[in-house]
Amino acid sequence: MRSDKIKKGLERVPHRALLHATGLSNKDLARPFIGVATSFTDLIPGHVGMRDLERFIERGVCYGGGAPFFFGIPGICDGIAMGHLGMCYPMALREIVADTIETVCNAHQLDGIVCLTNCDKITPGMLMGVARLNIPSIIVTAGPMLGGHWNKKRLAFVHDTYEGMARAKKGDISMKELSCLEMEACPGAGSCQGLYTANTMACLTETMGMSIPGCGTALAGSAKKRRIAQESGERIVDLVRKDIKPKDIITRKSLENAIVVDMGLGGSSNTVLHLMAIAHEAGIDLDLKTFDRISKGVCHISNIEPAGTHLMEDIEYSGGIPAVLKRLKPKLNNTLNVNGQKTFEIADNAVIYDEDVIRPFSKAYHKQGGIAVLYGNIAPDGAVVKQSGVNEKMMKFSGRARVFNREEEAMKAIMNRKIKSGDVVVIRYEGPAGGPGMREMLAPTASIVGLGLADSVALITDGRFSGGTKGPCIGHISPEASSGGPIAIIKEGDIIEIDIPARKLNLKVSKEEIAKRFKSWKPVAPKIKTGYLSRYTRLVTSADKGAVLK
Repeated sequence: MRSDKIKKGLERVPHRALLHATGLSNKDLARPFIGVATSFTDLIPGHVGMRDLERFIERGVCYGGGAPFFFGIPGICDGIAMGHLGMCYPMALREIVADTIETVCNAHQLDGIVCLTNCDKITPGMLMGVARLNIPSIIVTAGPMLGGHWNKKRLAFVHDTYEGMARAKKGDISMKELSCLEMEACPGAGSCQGLYTANTMACLTETMGMSIPGCGTALAGSAKKRRIAQESGERIVDLVRKDIKPKDIITRKSLENAIVVDMGLGGSSNTVLHLMAIAHEAGIDLDLKTFDRISKGVCHISNIEPAGTHLMEDIEYSGGIPAVLKRLKPKLNNTLNVNGQKTFEIADNAVIYDEDVIRPFSKAYHKQGGIAVLYGNIAPDGAVVKQSGVNEKMMKFSGRARVFNREEEAMKAIMNRKIKSGDVVVIRYEGPAGGPGMREMLAPTASIVGLGLADSVALITDGRFSGGTKGPCIGHISPEASSGGPIAIIKEGDIIEIDIPARKLNLKVSKEEIAKRFKSWKPVAPKIKTGYLSRYTRLVTSADKGAVLK
């Protein structure tokens, strides 16, 4: 065992003394040492229920014959961090999570690890860490939140808070009603109810084989989730004994499976960044063109918030990810799951309980997958749009540029009703380095929807969008403005053409004019000059590379 390096031999007397000081017996020293990386925190709804799951993971590790060791992973709630300085940190946190996994497991020579996670950047950070480390690993996601209920309506976080805020501004609902929505939209523990980034990543983690089947959609607080946590604890000890590692499971084919399911479900556009970063850590070359190629060949078969009306609990009650795999089996590769089964076996044993929630190809919501990759003179290296959330009439759009160098400037203009039909809101200097941290733009996009402008206003940015975004919102524009990307020289009133079916995003000015503007363009000084974000700014790569650190 790896842990023999810290517990066997005469020269390890001091090490054993310290291990005994933690309460370990000699019998415990003979067991596999299993780390349990837990991102429990009182700050995040998706994580407040993890203390319960920790007990069941611990029970499983002990039943399996291992010695469990818990250590903490920092967590950030993207929703609470949204719209202010805090939003610079979640993407940067992803790298801290990966580094923490590597650091603790290597420093203590742990034999295997169970990662207890749930939210947007923490789950991909865990996956990046275990792929880099490559010791036996299992991911346990803590589960989606149930839908809220008020006045005979089922509520969801984005629709009934961010969009509700804009509807109140418009006068469509009263402040009293908005207060009720605020109180009831998020009824308890769990990741936000729609197919936003947290739940999309949970589904894709299961799809690529790194979670026990059923884990991705099993609801927070459920007995099923407890059983999965215990099974994961037992299984990790078996993986250690059989020496099955993440790189046996995270392969090119399993990552393609994750993309297929992402496109079929219509998941968050942030998964493009995260899957590329996970691939990078696993030594696999994955580029934007792969996402677009797969999207063109996969039907969009579900209609989950924010683009649709179903919630994650509907996917769970319809058979969960195993049922999705059953539907998408013709598009999938037969890869390994941590429980020892392969994808086709999991799919064959699944049952689809609701044909409307998980539709057959003949009744798909869209003929293509959820995400499209656009190119053009604004985005030479690519840009990403969640096309499953775009109204058909906005798939092709031409409008006037309204240019802002910061999210807050754009948000002020939107809420003051200065954005009109026919506008293309341009938010730049919000990329991985420029943001820094590639801030999410949920407040502006949800406000546009709430003000009734989703079918007449587009938004483009070198930043990114929340998984809760819908409408013609194009992000990840590469190169970013701070790196001298063409988005930096767009002027107020320029005409921008968007053609999602043709995968085009263009500024309607001549090459000569673009060259002329660049002659007078000067790099903008970094917004943050001290601390971790200053280092992050200097090291982070472009969005089309997954925004990984050099």
